[in-house]
This record gives sequence, C-alpha cells and structure tokens, in this order.
Amino acid sequence: MKFEIQFSGHENIRSNHQKTIEITKESHLTPQGDCIVGVNAKSSCADLPEELKTKLKNPNSKVIFSINVGDDSFEIEGKGHPDLILSHTEDIVIRKSDFICPRTLAVKCDKASDLLPRNMVKQLQNPKTIGTFRITVE
Repeated sequence: MKFEIQFSGHENIRSNHQKTIEITKESHLTPQGDCIVGVNAKSSCADLPEELKTKLKNPNSKVIFSINVGDDSFEIEGKGHPDLILSHTEDIVIRKSDFICPRTLAVKCDKASDLLPRNMVKQLQNPKTIGTFRITVE
C-alpha cells in the first residue's frame, strides 16, 4: 500500500537531527525544529487512511519512506509497531528509536534527517519548493 503527502519547504529547514525526521501541517518553523524537512503538509498521522494505519500497526510490516524533491530522492526504511497511536492532527515523525507518541508513524528507522543530502536540504530551504513524502507498507 502506498500513500503520498505533499509538503513545502521553509527557510528555517536545517535537517540535522540524528534520531528523527518530521513533516508538519504547520506553516511556521523555528530553527529549533531541526528534524523537520517539510511544512504545510497535506496530511498528518490523524489523516492517514484506516487501512494504512492498520498495516502500520503490524510489527512485521516493513515501511519504506521516500522523500522526493525535484529530481532528488531519499529513502528510509522503518518498522511498524502494534502500539502506534497515529492520532496527531499536525505532525508525522519517523524515528530511529522505538519511542511512540501520537506523532510517531514508524520506529527503528535506518536513517534520520541528518543524512538527508545537503543539496536536498538547500532546495527545501526555499519556501516555493514542493516535496513529496511517500509511505509504502509491505
């Protein structure tokens, strides 16, 4: 199953957090939001289709995330978890750890925002940049 979320860039995107990646429906971003790679996201955890939420709650699910900006693509692999809450109305966070809160979409991910290619980060620092966050659950 695949689901795509469109988001936009922001001049304060730093993308240097070592444990998480986040996209948010919020339009405002301070430099402290160093895991955020996109704002004005079209969906949050709460907005995901129920079928996708069910698949994400399967501990055997392999979840592949792809962040696409222009011709560039960045892929992250993570895991589903039966305790996922998936109810946050603004944010989506994918984590290297197994910490779960209403914003958590996947755990045990193999990458965080610090590994996003700097060329992609530069593009995302332009508020006119549009990106896509693709969720694929196997």
